[in-house]
Amino acid sequence: MKSIACLISAFLIISIISCSSQSNELDILIKGGKIIDGNNQEAFTGDIGIVADSIVFIGNANAENLKAKKTIDASGLTVTPGFIDPHTHALGDLQSEERNQNINYLTQGVTTVFVGNDGRGPIDIDKVAEKLEKGIGTNVAFFVGHGTIRLAVLGDEDVAPNKEELDEMRAFVKKGMETGAFGLSTGLYYFPGSFSETEEVIELTKVIVPYNGIYESHIRDESSYNIGLINSVKETIRIGEESGAPVHFSHIKALGVDVWGKSTEVIQLVEEAQSRGVKVTGDQYPWKASGTSIRGALVNRWVSEGGAEQYMKRINDEKILPRIRAEIKENIRRRGGAESLLISAGAKDKSMIGLTLAEISEKMELDPVETALAIERNGGASVASFNMNEDDIINFMKQDWIMTSSDGSTGHPRKFASFPEKYQRYVKEKQVLTLVNFIHKSSALTASTIGVERRGSIEMGNFADIIVFSEDDFKPNATFSEPRLLSEGVMYVLVNGELAIENGEPTENLSGRVLRKNE
Repeated sequence: MKSIACLISAFLIISIISCSSQSNELDILIKGGKIIDGNNQEAFTGDIGIVADSIVFIGNANAENLKAKKTIDASGLTVTPGFIDPHTHALGDLQSEERNQNINYLTQGVTTVFVGNDGRGPIDIDKVAEKLEKGIGTNVAFFVGHGTIRLAVLGDEDVAPNKEELDEMRAFVKKGMETGAFGLSTGLYYFPGSFSETEEVIELTKVIVPYNGIYESHIRDESSYNIGLINSVKETIRIGEESGAPVHFSHIKALGVDVWGKSTEVIQLVEEAQSRGVKVTGDQYPWKASGTSIRGALVNRWVSEGGAEQYMKRINDEKILPRIRAEIKENIRRRGGAESLLISAGAKDKSMIGLTLAEISEKMELDPVETALAIERNGGASVASFNMNEDDIINFMKQDWIMTSSDGSTGHPRKFASFPEKYQRYVKEKQVLTLVNFIHKSSALTASTIGVERRGSIEMGNFADIIVFSEDDFKPNATFSEPRLLSEGVMYVLVNGELAIENGEPTENLSGRVLRKNE
């Protein structure tokens, strides 16, 4: 039905062009570029015609005598669909009048971002969308958040919902899906999602099935914190099997020395589930370091029960501090040691930013455990945690069900550089992926997996979310010491047919849209 609708749409648009007073005139013509359509097909040289917000022509414009109000000379450049990032934390930026252009994503070639991941999606999507519709630089799509719903119904306590409370939670999920969410997200590793039992999540996931939603999860354990990586993978697959929903692993990884090498076992479990008919996919960012907080990395979840006030009481309570200290020490070990934890943002003492926990410990003349507690007592900090093995990264990356994401967060270069980093490191340098496959994993695969219609591929009738970049110059500039440097090499970006970047420079256009499932 989708393809028929797109063909009809394209036919109508072309008919309008042909019958207009300026016969055969396009709004924009992208001419002579190397086109990679996103569908894992080989590149070809051609022209792309755009009218209003849609692609209405692909081929040889001269042969069809097509003219345009504006022509982009793409000779020597590569033309692809705009990338779709299935896991970001960009909502705060999009809601800011200073950052709503989302330029750090546009310069990576990303034209659509998903928000509400890790169980943090808003309950009232309409209310959030109303502000965003005043002007944003990229498209944005939502997940409804399990953690947000849990807080609204159960507060911050480690309790299971009774029948009435579970019904209330179901109603929130239903409302989210009816207002256009693409699925349900969970953060079962994080507070308060970590307090939920598997059965609770299954019951809520069943709600999204009639809406063709997807279950997207930061799984309960990517390492050896609680039930372990393998059991967490099995839990996620079980949620899909028993609910009937497709399941999607956020930023799939084997985190920490205890689980290095287990990517092969994870892949085997996924493939076995797929053979049983379970729809299973995942996304991945191309960095050895994850991004979280001192609290998220080192302090076990029970310490957070009851909210911020109770948390601060516990980390100052001499009666239970021996237990907390022992757990932090073990968590530092599984993360690869104090030297693997880099303070990246958020510390009140700005001199700490850019130093490892080991370096700060030496300066403070405290052991790493006491240093971590001191940072938490002073408001906490974000960390880049170097805890992944590249063999696992590559093993996951090669799978045809893995797409590209950023999980972009403050203080980590992934927010500004994930897509060009993957291109430079794993396409050009290591040749793990071909260019065509990289484009597919950054666009059409994401669109088809999550259900983003008329985006993610260069096809007649699709929305004109298109990037034009230089294969020689597309590269990341952000680093762990300077994580906010914009990437380069993207010469043109069109979002819904309007130029967001022209000749390598941002425009003032805010043509992004709020995308809604089944709209």
